[in-house]
Amino acid sequence: MHIELTAEAEAFGREVVRALGAAGGDELVQRAERAPGSRGEMVEPVLGELGVWELAPRHDPVELEAAAAVCRAAGYWATPYPVADRLARPEEPDHDGLIVVSGPEPAGPVLGTDLRWATVTMAGERGAATPSGNAQSARESAFVVPLTILPVEGDGSADLALALTLPCWTLLGMLDRALELTRAHVRIREQFGRPLAEFQGVQFQLTDAEVERRGVDLLARYALWSIQSGRPEAIDDALALRLAAIEAADIVFRVAHQLHGAAGFCDETTLSWLSRYSLPLRRLPFGAIGTEQALTGRIGRRGLAGLFSGPTGV
Repeated sequence: MHIELTAEAEAFGREVVRALGAAGGDELVQRAERAPGSRGEMVEPVLGELGVWELAPRHDPVELEAAAAVCRAAGYWATPYPVADRLARPEEPDHDGLIVVSGPEPAGPVLGTDLRWATVTMAGERGAATPSGNAQSARESAFVVPLTILPVEGDGSADLALALTLPCWTLLGMLDRALELTRAHVRIREQFGRPLAEFQGVQFQLTDAEVERRGVDLLARYALWSIQSGRPEAIDDALALRLAAIEAADIVFRVAHQLHGAAGFCDETTLSWLSRYSLPLRRLPFGAIGTEQALTGRIGRRGLAGLFSGPTGV
């Protein structure tokens, strides 16, 4: 088992971080919130110049890793564009992206986009989606809108592992940035004449958050390896990754907001934007409870066949 990303994928991810930073970085999401219709024109050309939309993660293991690195880089800047959903696009050329949906009121982060969206449920039911209903403002919705779905023939189960895994890489990029910002904050802010970073309680909180982030990092790499290997348990591994990512996000953002104080909820602070736009990734297609139910519904009492599985499961 080899779960490290290739050097090429890592380098590609760094180049995407650089390119998005040069295109506006943290200001991208702020501009998109004011004008959601500009999301595509701000992000698509930047990634297009790097060849991101030409990646074929379903067919090439290295390109799958590159796609994951791109999603992580997009998360680092809270990039206001459904990068992961586009990279998970189905094989058919008549769709530009793929969204996993659930429940009686399906929704997706597609406000302001003019793309052809495919959908898939956890039962493998396929569909073609169009935005519907009265969308809230971008600030209130974080670009999420209700979807009207027209059923499409075929079984989409083979799409699920990739479509569940790539958004988790975007969320991982957000956790990277949230902790980076928090570490920088506690180094420069002082209390009782000492930087916050010198207080043991602060160090404990940051350590707890970093342990959670590293755990998601490991599981994200494992989920990629599972997809690359064509394992029948790939969907289980993707759901386990999603559950871990949601739980880690709760801890990381809680610690980050606590250590930033009230400023962490103000628009002048980058953390506030990261936190707000992480919510669709944490809530759609389902939150922690829904993810846990989907996972346990699939594995029952046999447990996960993963890194720490026993000879007889649970």
